[in-house]
Amino acid sequence: MPFYTRGDARIYYEEAGSGFPLFIIYGGGLNSRVSYANGPFDAVAEFKSEYRCITMDLRNANGGQSTGPLDFENPWDAHTLDQLGVLDQLGVDKFFVMGFCIGNPLIWNLIKHVRGRIVAAVPCQPSGVDPNLPNFFIRNNLKIWAPGLLKERPDITQEMIDRYLAKMYGGVDFVLTATRDFVRDCHTPLLVLPDNTDAHPYATAMEMVHTAPNSQVSLFPWKDSKENIQLAVRHVRTFLRAHRPVE
Repeated sequence: MPFYTRGDARIYYEEAGSGFPLFIIYGGGLNSRVSYANGPFDAVAEFKSEYRCITMDLRNANGGQSTGPLDFENPWDAHTLDQLGVLDQLGVDKFFVMGFCIGNPLIWNLIKHVRGRIVAAVPCQPSGVDPNLPNFFIRNNLKIWAPGLLKERPDITQEMIDRYLAKMYGGVDFVLTATRDFVRDCHTPLLVLPDNTDAHPYATAMEMVHTAPNSQVSLFPWKDSKENIQLAVRHVRTFLRAHRPVE
């Protein structure tokens, strides 16, 4: 089975299809895995006929096969370095990235680390901060992620969980991992598929669209019908084809 090892972390990943690499970060918050049963569409199934699709389990996702310590100093960077390690092990240099939910802050953190390698990005249902819901992500992960991890990992305590989530989500703003100034100075092409939930606020997604200088937005709402989902997927396909490097 395909694993990447970095220090005490062991990361499970999968590949499907061939062509220019498309790194897909599925949703589910810290439970992001190689597949996304609750997603609006199956990105691997949609794009593996044109692209080399790569997915992975985040370390310590419930039900996943990736494990590793909780990084109390740089939790976002730990996930990003896991991702880059997988891509490097696979010999991937430049790539597209599509991210659902938590994929949005992880996309921005990837851009911070390796901006020149990311040809274009597609944030779908992008996570962002609603200022009317302080500490939402801490409360949400205490509910949907922490209990499963505590059950499976006797080496991890509630105090460690609290410390980790406070470092990862405490005092966050906007897109969680990047400032408005950084987004304003980023010319990576973006196609945003906004949502409107507590975890994926529409206002934050649209502020991101207006702030990033090389961004565009798809239709909204788009998850309300099969026809609109198909239109959104068509928009993504057209966007990626327009930016795909000539081989």
